[in-house]
Amino acid sequence: MSDRPTTRISSRKEPRQTRSTELVASILEAAVQVLATEGAQRFTTARVAEKAGVSVGSLYQYFPNKAAILFRLQSDEWRQTTEMLSTILGDVTRPPLERLRALVHAFIRSECEEAVVRGALNDAAPLYRDAPEAREARAAGDRIFQAFMREVLPEAADPIRDRVGDLITTTLGSVGKSFSETPRTPAEIEAHADAMADMFCAYLQSLQRA
Repeated sequence: MSDRPTTRISSRKEPRQTRSTELVASILEAAVQVLATEGAQRFTTARVAEKAGVSVGSLYQYFPNKAAILFRLQSDEWRQTTEMLSTILGDVTRPPLERLRALVHAFIRSECEEAVVRGALNDAAPLYRDAPEAREARAAGDRIFQAFMREVLPEAADPIRDRVGDLITTTLGSVGKSFSETPRTPAEIEAHADAMADMFCAYLQSLQRA
């Protein structure tokens, strides 16, 4: 069965009972497995339903098409990333650059641990990347990092802080993706994260002195 073309990416309805919640969890777990083994190009609702052991009709009660499933997986990943940003960068008991170093390490580890699924989700991004929900999800993370940059560079003008923040997040995302495409040992991950953190911290320290 092929997926019907539609631009809808939001879930059809939210589960309210324990049984429904477990069904959705099973569908999403199956979706991750299908995505990891088949990739975005061969990802279909029929394959997900078969892997989850449910009918396609049951799946469609909650997800109208494959884009909705992929967007839910991506949304969960965005939420986890946003929570990571908020928890680490928002911990004012630690010096700002120590928080940034911790974030780099956590992010690189996460990229490597979930490389296969994240790579497949990136391949599927054209299905949902321009949706309002996608923009809102990205904006939440941007706001957290912007607040952190105001703390690190309180004397800098807004355009400078924005440029610096964008440079760091873009570099972290791009390098993290590239690095995670090859299987890495824990020692390699640690060394790579240390090097990136050193680079970012040195850059921010030079701006603080300036």
